[in-house]
Amino acid sequence: MKVTVKGQVTIPVSLRERFGLNPGTEVEFVAVEGVLQVRRRKNRELSTSRSELWLAKAAGSAKTDLTTDQLMAITRGED
Repeated sequence: MKVTVKGQVTIPVSLRERFGLNPGTEVEFVAVEGVLQVRRRKNRELSTSRSELWLAKAAGSAKTDLTTDQLMAITRGED
């Protein structure tokens, strides 16, 4: 396996499936006694703020019968 110019590597499918590394899984790299390890980040280690959590939950929850053009006109103060 090679490291790309951007510092990226591809984790083989068999290892991703075995360790449950699905798209969006947070990982970290840790040096332990001269060995580089990749570990799944624990939820408590994530630095997600309360506002980011709220925003993620609220995303897509607005319900309206107005079109995008109508909403844009309202936000711009157009009649």
